[in-house]
Amino acid sequence: MPEPRTWQLTACSAVLGLALAAGAVTAAGPWDNGQRKAERARAAAATPTGGAHHAPPAAPRRPAPAPAPSAPGVLRPLDAAGSTQPGDLAAVLAPLLADPGLGPLRTASVVDATTGEQLYGEGAGTAMTPASTIKIATSVAALSALGPDHRIPTTVVAGPDGRTLTLVGGGDPTLDRARLKTLAADTARALKARGVTAVRLTYDTSLYQGPARHPIGRNENLAPVTALMINAGRPDGIDHGRAVRSDDPAADAATAFAELLTEAGTKVQGAPTPGRAPKPAAGTTSAPLARTESAPLSALVERTLTDSDNDLAEALARQTALARKQPASFTGAGKAVQAELAALGLPTAGARFADGSGLSRDDRLSAALLTGLLTRAADPARPALRPVLTGLPVGGFSGTLEDRFDTGPALGGAGLVRAKTGTLTGVNTLAGTVVTADGRLLAFAFLAGRTPSPYQAQPALDRLSAALAPPSGTVPNLP
Repeated sequence: MPEPRTWQLTACSAVLGLALAAGAVTAAGPWDNGQRKAERARAAAATPTGGAHHAPPAAPRRPAPAPAPSAPGVLRPLDAAGSTQPGDLAAVLAPLLADPGLGPLRTASVVDATTGEQLYGEGAGTAMTPASTIKIATSVAALSALGPDHRIPTTVVAGPDGRTLTLVGGGDPTLDRARLKTLAADTARALKARGVTAVRLTYDTSLYQGPARHPIGRNENLAPVTALMINAGRPDGIDHGRAVRSDDPAADAATAFAELLTEAGTKVQGAPTPGRAPKPAAGTTSAPLARTESAPLSALVERTLTDSDNDLAEALARQTALARKQPASFTGAGKAVQAELAALGLPTAGARFADGSGLSRDDRLSAALLTGLLTRAADPARPALRPVLTGLPVGGFSGTLEDRFDTGPALGGAGLVRAKTGTLTGVNTLAGTVVTADGRLLAFAFLAGRTPSPYQAQPALDRLSAALAPPSGTVPNLP
């Protein structure tokens, strides 16, 4: 546990950073109605999140700081009369990038998020394995293709005989038992109005195509990717993070629905079986018997980024595939994400999207693409992309950065750095935003490969980002 004075410095740094951010910006984006409420609900949970190896094994936990007070916004810089202190950005960052803890493969990009001007680059166009920072790309593509208000449905459809029901998965991994219970109650009520008291149940997962299992195989970080599941295939009582996953989440969801439907007063005859929902007759449409929907896509994106939720990331990628008329598979989703980003004018040359979560070592992104994504999200002309910024974890406070930026030179990043982590064995990445002492919003991306250990690589990445906005205000001179 840090000494009291160290923690005081952390707190002071965070308060200073938040005050700077509040003074530097005006209201923009879904701050108080989105991420900040989500942080209060989730950051206090203090449990591991959905990404792979996002931190070394936890040391004894220090008391968590209170959630940071809401800032008015995160985008527009100050019209500051003052300037940064003398110095050279490259002279400051280059030695930090050369840290042996980052291994032999390192790339970097720092841009002015308002203008898109590159302020520092080292191999910025070189595509590397991004790990979970690819979730920034997945999130931008989904928001661009579908809009922040899109919701993912799960429906119940009645067959022509009125006594066969089909539970139809729409690809919502956040469906939980409470919502499923409400769906069962609504279904039973509709059946009662029709005089039906007993049904047969099938379940439809045909929205998704291709292999459900990620190429990495069984993994506690990701369930089989199917259009129907509850609680992302986790056991009851574990609502996020790593857990042994079900081998057949769709069958589990259908079985749970059958039990809940029986409790609601409708008898289910036999066990649920796979099937297809009946199609309406030609020239007609039919409303589902009952329906439940996910939270808006804006909230799903925030949760994906804050918690590094792999199941949600894969769902966002497949929703993008559906919007772009591609097969909702790993391959189709990858093509759809790349096409959506190219349509935004982003530099996708050399990029590869083997999945939406970053668990695949076949993924490739450049530092320039990551900072380009963040710059698009900061563009006032693209408010639909704003949840990408508000969903980024806050250094020292939330998500996968809750226990980082708390010692040494990286201390200055607490409360100021908002960034997405990326971690696989031998791969460590960090991409996000920071507000400088003179009020400029910068986007940065640092990618490292063949790293010796996360214990060395993560602090090195933290020092790089914290150097852009140290608490003393002595930041390098920016062009």
